[in-house]
Amino acid sequence: MIEFKILTLSDIETVVSMMEEFYAIDNYPISIDVSKALFQEFISNENLGKAWLIFSDNEIVGYIILTFVFSFEYQGKIAFLDELYVTEKARGKGIGNEAITFIKTESHKLSLKLIYLEVEPHNKKAQKLYLANGFESHKRQLMQYKIK
Repeated sequence: MIEFKILTLSDIETVVSMMEEFYAIDNYPISIDVSKALFQEFISNENLGKAWLIFSDNEIVGYIILTFVFSFEYQGKIAFLDELYVTEKARGKGIGNEAITFIKTESHKLSLKLIYLEVEPHNKKAQKLYLANGFESHKRQLMQYKIK
């Protein structure tokens, strides 16, 4: 049985440990101390978003982070599915699909108008998962500007 539990301050060590595993897949840099501080800020301010731990048979097998943005184009609050991670040993069991179903249900409760996400070009399994759950490729190109 798959369950989703809202992330609390006592879960920070656990989620940051999984975040390390997730970032290692694509060699993303991560600072443990910065990530812990960010989670403290994130959890303490419900306007920033929501995060959940994913449980399968009472074992933590992943996490979800949904961040909020206000959009005039979409006429209200939208979200960015910032991270969806399922541990390697739990993959291929439908947990990702259940996580997307959960997020779609939560999006109605949170009065969201749209959910954006990023997926690595090489991650064909994730792309297939998202497309199968009604996500569409966006015609716009994502760009960034890093504040120095």
